[in-house]
Amino acid sequence: MKRFAIFLGLLFVFIACGDTTSQKNQEKPQEIQKPAIAYGFDLNQFNAVRDTVKNGDTFGAILTGHGVSHTTIFNIATKHRDTFDVRRLVVGRPYLVLKSKDTLNRVQYFVYGKNKIQFAVVDLTDSVRVYTKSKPITYVDKQASGVIENSLYLTMEENNLSPAMTDRLANIYAWTVNFFKIQKGDRFKVVYTEKFIDDTISAGIHRIKASYFEHKGVPLYAFGYENEKLPSLDFYDENAQNLRRAFLKAPVKFSRISSKYNLKRRIKYYGYKLRPHKGTDFSANIGSPILATADGTVTKAERKGGNGIYVKIRHNSTYETQYLHMKKYNVRVGDFVRQGDVIGWVGMTGNSGGPHVCYRFWKNGRQVDPFKQDLPASKPLSSEFHEDYFSYIATIKEQLDGISF
Repeated sequence: MKRFAIFLGLLFVFIACGDTTSQKNQEKPQEIQKPAIAYGFDLNQFNAVRDTVKNGDTFGAILTGHGVSHTTIFNIATKHRDTFDVRRLVVGRPYLVLKSKDTLNRVQYFVYGKNKIQFAVVDLTDSVRVYTKSKPITYVDKQASGVIENSLYLTMEENNLSPAMTDRLANIYAWTVNFFKIQKGDRFKVVYTEKFIDDTISAGIHRIKASYFEHKGVPLYAFGYENEKLPSLDFYDENAQNLRRAFLKAPVKFSRISSKYNLKRRIKYYGYKLRPHKGTDFSANIGSPILATADGTVTKAERKGGNGIYVKIRHNSTYETQYLHMKKYNVRVGDFVRQGDVIGWVGMTGNSGGPHVCYRFWKNGRQVDPFKQDLPASKPLSSEFHEDYFSYIATIKEQLDGISF
């Protein structure tokens, strides 16, 4: 009996221990590996190798190093060139090699980042397949404001806004605000959308929806509006007047006027003799883009005497413009250019004491001061769109007005 009692005791201990172990196993959840997603692939499912293209790297050398045959590489390079030209790998671009998680460790996919959004995939799981995809993009509504103390660029920087915002606002108000004469105390508000890749990586400003710029105490609203019946998106004020004018205020962004149009100019170097200046000089760094101030046809693009390298554009039967002292031009005679197109770059060719562009303006064959001309505005928004336009801007104007500086 004593032996039997000991046996039962040991049996109960064994069962109890077994139950405890079972309970512990039940209490401890099984760890689940979180997916590590890149280019749409779960990297946990592969032996993944991430790298970037280095100097001297070639597509062939990269894949050969991972055991892909020369025949397969040749097949990819020749038969799929239209989708992925392997000769054009760019140093610094990322790539990903995904191998099977088995003893073969065979390459199944090669992924190459063409840019921030697009990537090429070489699928080697069966027969070779090559395709291009894009990372998912989302758009987030944002708003910002600022008061200018020094310059628009510095104000953007102080408010942690992209330098691109400066460029966008300058484009919107290029016809109504002289950005060379922005004053301390000028201020702005803006409602815009920012583009994100994979919900986390900012790809910059997508679109400015509306803005408010107060210059010298004068408020200027701008609302981006588009309609399938209109040729393109444009900006209008609160009364549906187009902000666009026939001519830009200046041919160079964020520069300064170093010499104005002056028919009574006298220069000490020439003994104070009368030397009229029939242009407006915009000082800018060498290589700064020079923009066509209005649509027109290039009538001259050459190098000549004191003008240096220059371009001349006829806009219509009334107006012509000329851009002197270029480093290089970007157009040919006969080209039709649109307002804002880059036609050349700032230099100091010809009679030039420093880098600048001399902007000359003709009206009816006579050189005049562009800043004293009553230049025509673009047509206002057609009345057929008014109901839709005013309905669209009502909410966004309320949002804009609600933003504090």
